[in-house]
Amino acid sequence: MSNPRYTLAILGGTGNEGPGLALRWAKAGHKVIIGSRQAEKGERVAAEINARLGAALVVGMTNEDAARACDVAALTVPYAAQNPLLESLQDVLQGKVLINVTVAMQPPKVARVYIPPEGSACEQAQALLGPGVQVVAAFQNVGAHNLEDPEQPLNCDVLVCGDSKEAKAVAIGLAEDLGTRGIDAGPLVNAKVVEGLTSVLIGINIRYKVPGAGIRITGLPE
Repeated sequence: MSNPRYTLAILGGTGNEGPGLALRWAKAGHKVIIGSRQAEKGERVAAEINARLGAALVVGMTNEDAARACDVAALTVPYAAQNPLLESLQDVLQGKVLINVTVAMQPPKVARVYIPPEGSACEQAQALLGPGVQVVAAFQNVGAHNLEDPEQPLNCDVLVCGDSKEAKAVAIGLAEDLGTRGIDAGPLVNAKVVEGLTSVLIGINIRYKVPGAGIRITGLPE
């Protein structure tokens, strides 16, 4: 059975991670919206993605309009920008699933694990948005470099944390649509470990001079 198709908003989608996610999800049949502070920037990035796809499958909007129009939102902003953006979108995200790709980090030491008082960026997001939004942690450990070529399968798994089985199932399906495997990694409180792994992987990239180290979970049935 194929996974459901959604209208997906990638909030802050003009950075490193957003375009690659948009490209792969649009290719998989989802309607994708690139959200940005400025509609023109979102439209420009959407046009660049459409040129690669050879079809007008992606549109650009402001973050607010994108959040309002979507079924499912994905947040791909730097940690420092997360809370201000979510505060501005709190009302329009109610009743929706928010897949948070953001990682709690303290630049410039991004290869060191940082755990904020709330435990993780994802737990911060859930506390800020309230129970009306189902926050899921996913895709933090997928490097932007690995998303660039949609013809290449991803060579890493996606750990998915959240307090709603239904919301986690959405993220797991979207991982499959990227060309990889989504794995239920437990409740949202576990997101601190998944986010911390991102800093560990960044350090591995630096020390071993590789562009996109990832993780695989072994021992699971195929």
